[in-house]
Amino acid sequence: MERSFNSVTRPIYQLLFLLITSFLIWPCTKAAAAAAAEELLKGFEATPNPSIPFFQPLLNDSSSKFSFGFLRVNSTQLALAVLHVPSSEPLWLANPTTLSRWSDRTKVFFNGSLVISDPRTRMFWSTETQGDKLVLLNNSNLQIQKGLDNSNNVNVPTVLWQSFDFPTNTLVETQNFTSTMTLLSSNGLYSMRLGNDFIGLYAKFDSGSDQIYWKHKALQAKAQIIEGNGPIHVQVDPDGWLGMYQNGTTPVDIESFNSFQRSLDGLLMVRLEPDGNLKAYYWSGSSWVLDYVAIRETCDLPSPCGSYGLCTPGSGCSCLDNSTELSSGECSSSGPYSNDMCSDPKTQKNDIKVLRRGGVEVPFKEWMRYETTPSLEECENACGNNCSCYGAVYNNASGFCYILDYPIQTLLGTGDDSKVGYFKIKEGANKKKINSGLGVGVGLLGGAVLCLIGAVGFGSYKIWRNKKRVNRMLEEETGGVMSGPYKDLGSASFRSIEMCSSGHR
Repeated sequence: MERSFNSVTRPIYQLLFLLITSFLIWPCTKAAAAAAAEELLKGFEATPNPSIPFFQPLLNDSSSKFSFGFLRVNSTQLALAVLHVPSSEPLWLANPTTLSRWSDRTKVFFNGSLVISDPRTRMFWSTETQGDKLVLLNNSNLQIQKGLDNSNNVNVPTVLWQSFDFPTNTLVETQNFTSTMTLLSSNGLYSMRLGNDFIGLYAKFDSGSDQIYWKHKALQAKAQIIEGNGPIHVQVDPDGWLGMYQNGTTPVDIESFNSFQRSLDGLLMVRLEPDGNLKAYYWSGSSWVLDYVAIRETCDLPSPCGSYGLCTPGSGCSCLDNSTELSSGECSSSGPYSNDMCSDPKTQKNDIKVLRRGGVEVPFKEWMRYETTPSLEECENACGNNCSCYGAVYNNASGFCYILDYPIQTLLGTGDDSKVGYFKIKEGANKKKINSGLGVGVGLLGGAVLCLIGAVGFGSYKIWRNKKRVNRMLEEETGGVMSGPYKDLGSASFRSIEMCSSGHR
């Protein structure tokens, strides 16, 4: 759904297409955004316009830098989004895990709650509030407000709900990120959460529990975290840093960006990317500029080479199994994910294949669970007898046995053969897939042969019938006598018909 800012090399025709498309769409988006309202009151409702290709604005901030409206996804789906108008980049999505259709039956309305409803897919999302109006602030925060708060002699609206409390994959400057929130990558595989004194990045590897793969702990240089004084929170500072706070305005930690203490006019944001990296960007006026990268080495990412992959610094990706090749970012030897990595006790069938590989190491090992065993054999047994263990990596030097209790992802390649990996692969579904593929192939081949036989039979029948008709005509003209040139004519006609039939078959 969302674009990554990582630069890639594109063919010249793709660049020309993107450039032309940008010139066509961007002015339309900007002009439409300029026509959008600056507040939505009770009774407002809207449906998507089928002629709009990208974004249909419903609400603008006063500076027209941000817009809230319908975002078209994959041409047929719809998401409610807050957009950065100059770049057409989505900053926030309402209910990103469930999208509705881009259809005139899909409706958004404000009745005190912001509601989107799609009766055909039964998609329904609501803020469940009783507000007076919906507004978009100059920092891209979408708010539902009610009346005026006269307490403390300050006449400001009461905020019942705001998008800043429900971030998706992006944080913008001045936005607070608290311990109750989660930042989720657009593919749903990675998340960012706060601990008691740290920022953590987690991967969801289909094992039911999350694995931490990056952790930044507060240095507490200018202020201390005091136990019992409340949880920490994080905020993107416009001066180019990510601040960690507990109470007050003095940060307990500062993670500086490249633009640290530089004056920037454009928007600054932090995004959790689909590869699991945390990055910061600022808007230069014409493009997004990379300003910070949490994980600098590719092999330190949670799964840069996919399942059963091997990432070697300086060499790139390969497969743990030397007999398989890396294709489409995955190693074909990877088996299906299963919560039971043991043989089937009912059938006594051993469908677990064991793969051993030397010179490998677990990634982010400082956050991995391990046991101390005296030998490689005992390390392997600890995993082999554990049905929830997918593999183990043993370090002969330290005796550490790292237990992989999630489906095997990318391992690190190292020249140290004393570090040995033991990995389970469940073969059942692979064989089923291969067998079913073979069956389909045989079926298609059999069908093709039958069609060919049928075509040949039909062609032969037509030839026989035409020959018989020609012979009957000749017999009628000669009184039943087939002699000399007429016999040759019949033979030539037959050959001509046969050649045409074979040519068009």
